[in-house]
Amino acid sequence: MAPALLGCVLEHDTAAGLVAVELTEVEAYAGAVDPASHAFRGRTNRNAVMFGPPGHAYVYFTYGMHFCVNVTCQPVGVPEAVLLRAGRVIAGEALARGRRVRWRPGEIKTPGMNEAGDAVPATAMPVRDLARGPARLCQALAIDREQNGGDVCDPSSPLRLRPGDGGTRMAGERAIGVGPRVGVTAGADTAWRFWIANDPTVSVYRQSKPRARKQQDSR
Repeated sequence: MAPALLGCVLEHDTAAGLVAVELTEVEAYAGAVDPASHAFRGRTNRNAVMFGPPGHAYVYFTYGMHFCVNVTCQPVGVPEAVLLRAGRVIAGEALARGRRVRWRPGEIKTPGMNEAGDAVPATAMPVRDLARGPARLCQALAIDREQNGGDVCDPSSPLRLRPGDGGTRMAGERAIGVGPRVGVTAGADTAWRFWIANDPTVSVYRQSKPRARKQQDSR
């Protein structure tokens, strides 16, 4: 399922307009047999969507500041999902820039657009960085908890997945890279990350480092 999503388009239609991202990087998480999965230890209020039907958005909050979006991909009761890690903005670039500026103040050079449709300054980041990484992808598409559980396979859903356009750069044959997932300690060597080879929008690989435990005061 994960590599099949490469080249598909995730789009979010809001009151401010539509932003669409062509997916270039994803990661698979295999539930009860995968120690890196949120569902490894069973069902909770947070991961309940993973135990539901396939084709739904599992959105979670991480590091106290970012959202990430996954797509469920197995029958009810089998909590497996694919994290959408990165993509290339193919529609709504000005709106995506206006959303991203809130997360990167300073370096103001390029105009963008806010949720009300008004022109606002935006950062001078390259186009490749607008949705490069799972948090940035959610920022560009305005994805948060409100989209958690949504049916992304329903064409009428505001947040939806669709096949890539025939005329896009990634249509047709393309090389797919395979390697370990980013930022996980458990199951760190499992090669379940997939990406469009040599695509500039693919996020930078960073191996997770175990967190040092705080020493207890024995006094």
